[in-house]
Amino acid sequence: MWVAGAAFVGMLALWIGVNIVDNPSQFYRLFLIGLTNGAIYGLVALGYSLVYGILELINFAHGDVFTLGAMLVATLVPAFGLDDMSHGLTFWLLVVVMLVLAMLFCGTINVGVELVAYRRLRNAPRLAPLITAIGMSFVLQNVALRWKGARPTSVPSILPTSPVFTLWGVPYTWNKFIVILFTVPVLIGLVFLVQRTRQGKAMRATAQDMDAAAMMGINVNRTISFTFALAGLLAGAAALLFALYATSVRYNEGFRLGLLAFTAAVLGGIGNLQGAVLGALVIGMIESFNNGFSIGTPGSDWTQSIVFSLLIIILVLRPEGLLGERTPEGG
Repeated sequence: MWVAGAAFVGMLALWIGVNIVDNPSQFYRLFLIGLTNGAIYGLVALGYSLVYGILELINFAHGDVFTLGAMLVATLVPAFGLDDMSHGLTFWLLVVVMLVLAMLFCGTINVGVELVAYRRLRNAPRLAPLITAIGMSFVLQNVALRWKGARPTSVPSILPTSPVFTLWGVPYTWNKFIVILFTVPVLIGLVFLVQRTRQGKAMRATAQDMDAAAMMGINVNRTISFTFALAGLLAGAAALLFALYATSVRYNEGFRLGLLAFTAAVLGGIGNLQGAVLGALVIGMIESFNNGFSIGTPGSDWTQSIVFSLLIIILVLRPEGLLGERTPEGG
C-alpha cells in the first residue's frame, strides 16, 4: 500500500509539473482559484472539526446551515441596496452588518439543532445521533427548498473586482483576496481560543472526558452549546463569502460543499483545526487543477473520484490524517 500511495502521489506531482511547464500562467490562475475555494471549504471544515472534536459527532446538518446562511445573504444584498452602491464606507459597514447577521443566524440555528436533535442522544448508541444528523440535514434542506425554490438563487456581484496584484499576466482580484484575508485571521483566532482561553480549556476537557469535566465544575451543556454556536458562526461567515464570491446558491448547495468540507476535515485530521484548513486547501487545489488543466486531466466528472482516492490512500497510510495525532485506544 505504501508503494501504491507513493506511486499515486508521484503521478499527481508529475501531472502538475507537466502542466506548470506547459502553461505557467494557467497554473497560476488555477492555483489562485483553488486557494480561494479551499479557504471557503476550510471555514466550513473548521465547523465539522470543532463539533467532532468535542462530541465525536458528524454533524451532517452543518452544510445545510451554511446553505440557509447563504440564502439569507442573497435576501439581504438587495434589501440593503448593496447592488447599486459604490464601494465606500457605508457599503463596507453594511457588508459587516450583513456578516454579523449571517453569523448570528447560522449560530442560532446550529445551537437549536444541538438542543433539539442531539442533546438527548449523547448517551445513546452512536448510530442514533448519526441518523438524527442525517434527518436534520434533510429537514434544513427542505426548509431551504421551501424558502427559495429549486432553481439557483442569484446573488448580485457587489465585491470589487479590481486586481490586488498581477503575476504572469494573471490578476488576483479583490473578490477572491477578501476570502483569504478573512480565513487566515479566523484560523489564528480559533487556535488561540481553543489553546489559550478558559473556554478553550473547557472545550478540550469536555472533549477528553465529559464526565470528568463535569465533576471538575465545567458546565458541559454550556460548553457544547458554545461549540455549536462557534461552528455556526463559521458557517455563517463562509456563507457570506461564498454567496458574494460565487454569486449563486442552490437549496442543496450545502450537501456538495459540506461533503467536500467534511472530507477536508478528515483528510487533514478531524479535530485538528490547522489540519482542516490544510485538507480544504488540498481539495480546492485538486478540484481547480482537474477542472482547468489542459494536459492529462480526466475531466471535471472525475474530480470527486480523485479527491476520494487521495483521501482513501492517505487514511490507509496515515489513519489520523495529515496533521492529526495518533492516540492509543483506551482499554
